[in-house]
Amino acid sequence: MTEWKNIDERIAKLKENIMRNAVRMKRKYQQNGFEFRPFSTKQKKVLTWWCDTSPVKDMDGIIADGAIRSGKTLSMSLSFALWAMSTFNQQNLGMAGKTIGSFRRNVLFWLKLMLKSRGYKVADHRSDNMVEISKGEVVNFFYIFGGKDERSQDLIQGITLAGMFFDEVALMPESFVNQATGRCSVDGSKFWFNCNPDSPSHWFKENWIDKSTGYLGKKKVEEIRQKAAEENKPDGLKEIIYLHFTMDDNLSLSEKVKARYRAMYSGVFYDRFIRGLWVIAEGLVYGMFDKEKNIFHGEYEYSPQSSYYLSIDYGTMNPFAVGLMELQNSGRVRMLREGHYSGREKGVTIDNEAYYKIIQEIAGDFPITSIVIDPSAAAMKATIRKYGEFTCMDGNNDVLNGIQEVTKYLNLGMLQIHESCVETQKEFGAYAWDEKAVGEDRVIKEYDHHMDLIRYFIYTVARRYNRGLI
Repeated sequence: MTEWKNIDERIAKLKENIMRNAVRMKRKYQQNGFEFRPFSTKQKKVLTWWCDTSPVKDMDGIIADGAIRSGKTLSMSLSFALWAMSTFNQQNLGMAGKTIGSFRRNVLFWLKLMLKSRGYKVADHRSDNMVEISKGEVVNFFYIFGGKDERSQDLIQGITLAGMFFDEVALMPESFVNQATGRCSVDGSKFWFNCNPDSPSHWFKENWIDKSTGYLGKKKVEEIRQKAAEENKPDGLKEIIYLHFTMDDNLSLSEKVKARYRAMYSGVFYDRFIRGLWVIAEGLVYGMFDKEKNIFHGEYEYSPQSSYYLSIDYGTMNPFAVGLMELQNSGRVRMLREGHYSGREKGVTIDNEAYYKIIQEIAGDFPITSIVIDPSAAAMKATIRKYGEFTCMDGNNDVLNGIQEVTKYLNLGMLQIHESCVETQKEFGAYAWDEKAVGEDRVIKEYDHHMDLIRYFIYTVARRYNRGLI
């Protein structure tokens, strides 16, 4: 219980510091206004494409994709609001993120500061998830939606909109986006789409980017339209501007910061988040695993400055895997021991009581803060709780985001595996993307049990401890 208290105290202190900094920042901006940095050429295009003097003002919308931290979101959200306030009065408009919470954190917080610094009044009606923006006699109403799953389309039915802004549109289901764009029936309505790349067969790439006139270019558009006219068919094109962003398009980033972000990713995540490319996830999931950087040797011992956990991927006929995980005060994660049992390989299935003995053996004399376990392992959790020796928490089973987080830890040398964890090392060399998966990133469900337990721990515990640090 002492170690559990220690980790909770650390997390509480970190949250307290973050909140204190956020309050201080908010007061600073309230006093001095938002401090605008110089805009890059692409950001200026985003901000002005709809203006009366623009040669592309009649386009139906804009897509901005590319690297993380490239200045897309700031310029796109500000452009959307300025366009709406310059074009409409007393109209409803929509803004969406994967969730309402993420949209408020990543977009709305900064958008409100920017608008206030430019003389707009912003009233946030949180209970209605609506932001009222006004200046002089002009007032418009911006409704906030979350597009996290297929049910999200139900939330937006029935409303009439004059425009729609989608942040991280590639994380949303197509049904939600189709429903939202279908609600934009006011004359002069337009769309704003913002995202980091995904698979090249992703629905947004195929149905929006690949069909946008801004992406295809004038010559290709003419060819498609001529062929459609000859066949007496619709051309299927969308009158949408396309802009591709890199980190160099964000003039507020220093070279040191850009280098730090480049160091966080490799493989498919580097291609997507740093190069900004729509590429297939293929080959090894953790091809960046480096024995020099990610394996440590020799003896280890208990440190009062660290917290210790067990992480479990549960299986009966599939292998059962458990790891002793150390979370150091620095935020680095080390896997000290592993346990592995495969009923299929042994030819004998053992029960949860036998698995519990393996858990005790791996824990040894280390004080265990908690066990992070496969959320579907109800029977195993019941056995653990029956003895009262350990507490349990469900591992966050968001596979793709979890893999992305583990990738960062590996690249930064923040995840290390003890040389004795041979099954874990085998899986790092075999865990692969399913190249037959169409339109989605999917891993092959083989050699994944130790990979899963590491992912549970990193994405459930370590990420929370290191939030804001890496």
